[in-house]
Amino acid sequence: MRRLAEVLRDWEAVIGLEVHTELTTLETKMFCGCRLSHDDEPNANVCPVCLGMPGALPVPNERAIESIVMAGIATNCEIMRRSMFYRKHYFYPDMAKNFQTTQGPVAFCMHGRLDLEVSGIGAQERPDGTTERTADGSYVTPIRILRIHMEEDAAKMVHVGGGEGRIGGASESLVDYNRCGAPLIELVTEPDLRTPEEARLFMERLRQTFLTLGISDCSLEHGSMRCDGNVSLRRRGETELGTKTEMKNINSLKSLHDALEYEICRQAEVLEGGGRVYQETRHWEPSRRRTVAMRMKETADDYRMYPDPDLAPFDLSDEFVERCRARVPELPDAKRDRYVGSFGLRRADAAQIAGDPAVAALFEGAVAASRGGVAPTVANVVVNLLPGHVLSAAQVSGLSNLLADDAITFAQARELLEIVEGTDADPERVVDERGMRQSTDVGALETIVDEVLGRCADQVRQYRDGNRKVVGFLVGQCMKASKGTGNPKLFNQLLSQKLGE
Repeated sequence: MRRLAEVLRDWEAVIGLEVHTELTTLETKMFCGCRLSHDDEPNANVCPVCLGMPGALPVPNERAIESIVMAGIATNCEIMRRSMFYRKHYFYPDMAKNFQTTQGPVAFCMHGRLDLEVSGIGAQERPDGTTERTADGSYVTPIRILRIHMEEDAAKMVHVGGGEGRIGGASESLVDYNRCGAPLIELVTEPDLRTPEEARLFMERLRQTFLTLGISDCSLEHGSMRCDGNVSLRRRGETELGTKTEMKNINSLKSLHDALEYEICRQAEVLEGGGRVYQETRHWEPSRRRTVAMRMKETADDYRMYPDPDLAPFDLSDEFVERCRARVPELPDAKRDRYVGSFGLRRADAAQIAGDPAVAALFEGAVAASRGGVAPTVANVVVNLLPGHVLSAAQVSGLSNLLADDAITFAQARELLEIVEGTDADPERVVDERGMRQSTDVGALETIVDEVLGRCADQVRQYRDGNRKVVGFLVGQCMKASKGTGNPKLFNQLLSQKLGE
């Protein structure tokens, strides 16, 4: 099978995503008052509505409606003032009533857009002129959002038992209805994505947005955010869409990228061999790094959808929509731009910090506790030192101040982080107690530099013959002579001055 880069020279991939996000921050389910929790004993949080009992009437969750409207506002959607719920039918082993309550042709949120910034290998300029070029060489492409609609999640299937000769190794399938009826929003993009990297970045961008809104924990690992990827191929320069296949329930950014990459290459091989791509649903097998056919893809007619007679149409007031708009916090892009403009951060660092609400709060707390002008150092600590560790804002501030003053090296900062993590210790006090503070006494350091230059005549000669890399060796000798207390930056400056004389 050919590599992706080779395939995309001849073929254009057309990719659309369907992203399902469970509103985990709510307390109750979508259409009943049952507790929203998956960690309880199986079937502990159920009622006649969850179990599809005859005569049970659903009651919509107002906070869930607020959450989807916030999601629509954050993704530049038009908030539809009137919409309604439908019943979607096909065989559901994990829904007792055997239909899913979802929305019809008009959803709460329609026709939105997220601008996607792509750089490096994944960057592609659109021939239709929809991309913009940034100063750093990235491409910014608007990815259209067809709709965001509300629906309910299904129950959890647990396959148990089995033995020799059993298909799939299980003899029974159990159903846990705790998750059934959980509020779920589905975002459907237009087929505007062109590479697996663009799809991965879009999913990551959407996850950052929903986390910032506080409407979901967006856990890919636990299934509260998952994605279906649709892809088809067409020859470069053609406009007619090819036959698409769908990869269902992808639960990691890497799997989304890898599944689309494999499927693009597979479809190209089929088409170049004179074969036919079928419209079907396929499953991604990460361990074998391949997609396999699951079933032929259903069409809209297969679902037999009709308006839900138990749920009245929704009429959202302007007051309701504006109340939701007021709850939308500063979004990642705006926060990134503020960090660049107000704090002088590098754009990449600002984007990484702004994309995680908890990290952004820690960064801003540390900046507020630090003296002026230290924000870029705080960002350096947060981005390059802190991942995998937990420090308070005050500790991050103290660590950043020490680095900004050249009182410790970056290597010492790593050591210091391990010492103070999990405690309330002040990094500056720990540095002084352990004698870790770097000396910035120019006179004392100059004496050490003179001594090192005097006994390293060969290296001095190499430097003056053009070997500038030898300075690293000389700095190391100075650090050794100072027993690690000298400031390496000052040693470097002093050596450059004296070697240049």
